[in-house]
Amino acid sequence: MTAAHILLVLLALLQLTCGQYEHLGYPPGYPEPEQEQYTPPQLAPDTPRIQLRLAGDKRKHNEGRVEVFYNGEWGTVCDDDFNIHSAQVVCRELGYLEAVSWSPSSKYGKGEGPIWFDNLHCTGKEKTLALCPSNGIGVSDCKHSEDVGVVCSDRRIPGFKFVNTLPNHVENMDIQVEDVRIRAILSSYRKRIPVTEGYVEVKDGGKWKQICSSDWTELNSRVICGMFGFPGERKYNARVYKMFARRRKPSYWDFSVNCTGTEAHLSSCKLGQVTSVKSNGTCSGGLPVVVSCVPGRAFAPTPMTGFRKAFRQEQPLVRLRGGAIVGEGRVEVLKNGEWGTICDDNWNLLSATVVCRELGFGTAKEALSGGRLGQGMGPVHMNEVQCSGFEKSITECYFNKESLGCSHEEDAAVRCNVPAMGFQERLRLSGGRNPYEGRVEVLVERNGSLVWGTVCSEGWGTMEAMVVCRQLGLGFASSAFQETWYWPGEVSADGVVMSGVRCSGTEMSLSHCLHHGDHLTCNKGGGRNAAGVSCSETAPDLVLNPQVVEQTTYMEDRPMFMLQCAYEENCLSSTSSQAPANSYRRLLRFSSQIHNNGQSDFRPKAGRHSWVWHDCHRSVSPLHHMLDNGHVFAFVLAGIEKVYECANFGEQGITVGCWDTYRHDIDCQWIDITELKPGDYIFQIVINPNYEVPESDYTNNIMKCRCRYDGHRVWMYSCHNGGSLSTETEQTFPGLLNNQVTHR
Repeated sequence: MTAAHILLVLLALLQLTCGQYEHLGYPPGYPEPEQEQYTPPQLAPDTPRIQLRLAGDKRKHNEGRVEVFYNGEWGTVCDDDFNIHSAQVVCRELGYLEAVSWSPSSKYGKGEGPIWFDNLHCTGKEKTLALCPSNGIGVSDCKHSEDVGVVCSDRRIPGFKFVNTLPNHVENMDIQVEDVRIRAILSSYRKRIPVTEGYVEVKDGGKWKQICSSDWTELNSRVICGMFGFPGERKYNARVYKMFARRRKPSYWDFSVNCTGTEAHLSSCKLGQVTSVKSNGTCSGGLPVVVSCVPGRAFAPTPMTGFRKAFRQEQPLVRLRGGAIVGEGRVEVLKNGEWGTICDDNWNLLSATVVCRELGFGTAKEALSGGRLGQGMGPVHMNEVQCSGFEKSITECYFNKESLGCSHEEDAAVRCNVPAMGFQERLRLSGGRNPYEGRVEVLVERNGSLVWGTVCSEGWGTMEAMVVCRQLGLGFASSAFQETWYWPGEVSADGVVMSGVRCSGTEMSLSHCLHHGDHLTCNKGGGRNAAGVSCSETAPDLVLNPQVVEQTTYMEDRPMFMLQCAYEENCLSSTSSQAPANSYRRLLRFSSQIHNNGQSDFRPKAGRHSWVWHDCHRSVSPLHHMLDNGHVFAFVLAGIEKVYECANFGEQGITVGCWDTYRHDIDCQWIDITELKPGDYIFQIVINPNYEVPESDYTNNIMKCRCRYDGHRVWMYSCHNGGSLSTETEQTFPGLLNNQVTHR
């Protein structure tokens, strides 16, 4: 082989090697490749002039049914032969960097008008969809049930500029700009987080521009505030902004904005009239648009240290459950003192936005269906919800009271726009194999400068890890680590800058948790012993079935000589140690059925290597635990349904949508009530009591019943899960705050 051949082979191998690792990106410190700058397409004169937009029942502003404007009429695209290359052409023509996916069969609803394109065969490189080979514009044998939809990336092409090839129909076009922002102008607002007042600016052609206020309405302001996470708008001091506009010459965008007030994002509004700019640079209204937004109570703009430590619901009638971050979750409504869910029939962005605004957030980013954020329990209160978008509460929207039959597999959920708080920039994971894991490093102020450092791992647990994952937008915690020697973090950040961290789990930032402040105390030190986490987009959710407990409870008197194994396993009350062998113990037996209503399989914390073999029962007890004081009964169970099996030291767990049952006739599936005096009690079961296993929702881990014992019989009634009833109803159950079975 000649030297030239060898050189060619080496070059080919080098290209393959580079291609193999290209997806990993560049290490920190290396310059990123320059981003492509948008250049208007040069089209041949005979190229059909079309415009595109995304429409239909959209989940986000960057996805929807593909609609084409041609020959004076809007129409759709058939899904026959449509592929990711065709989606790429659509997204890039709309100004997005790339296509993420596409959906056939009118996922975003059926369109109207002609089906302009059928059997498209794009390469992905075409400058416009009109250049892709097809049957010909308007030639199709499809129905609107075959309308195609696309999902584009969130990122826009840098420098993208709206190109209007149909000047007579500007008002029919969705707004297409590179970016939008609220820029604080007044010095009193520049220091506030989040930014709630300032100029509305759009980035068009790579430049930030203001919007002329001549045709601006409150409905436009409502949409702008909503997309930035604020539930509403308010008036502002216009005189101050007039003075500012006189001093600095604005640069106006070419168009006005025409919103109805129900849009979730500016890109869903229509373009208005062309802006008339005078020779002196002012528009006919004379001023740039200013908006002033009202933040939800949890996001009131104060100095960073003054934010409320934990998010609290603003409305008693609606709540979100099972979400990883603030502003997302399964929608639950309160009716007749009981919390229930909403069926996803007809669930859309309009109804989801009503929920988001009601709870103090902005508009909805996504309206999720099919129990995507976990399944609830209890009744399904609402079905076929239809909102106008201006209701104060989802409970004011129309719904079909006669429509029954929805299961919790159809529970509706939302993801809301929330204000940019800057929390994500003050925390990072370092040294992990992927962005979802690593040593926790926080940015703090020391001697007037900002420095990165580690968190002391003493007492570090699941709740603290949950807050870290939420703050970074990485979902739920899957593990919390008290040593991180296997994750080499930044050497300059080895020092401990935060210790004594204790979180309730609802905080938006780790700095909002209790901690030692400047008085650091950490015997273990940082570096290799610092706190670490691994995060997951999904988590299980364990929920007890209260009806099973209520229906299976009974009493049994059993001789002590038959309970030797149970005694050795601490399954009897402490007084049993003095009981003679011929005496009896009174046992309150019941079955426990634990459902996994979350989004991922439940796996116990203890692996098979740590399971305990009990010679008495000839069985394994990996997780079952009962406190022996006869008052509190708490345990974590693992299931054998579907994927998991306990037999022969098999893997344990509970598959999503499955449940595990511990029957009443199993040893230790009882409470020893031998010394219990007759009376009325609260019976309580707690699962995962020490939060050792991550879950998406801990509020439903307690099950409570009223219990009456007359010395001969026992009645169990009004069993329910924690958080399933209104606060007023819960308060009728005494003794629940201290987790005790309370005698009244």
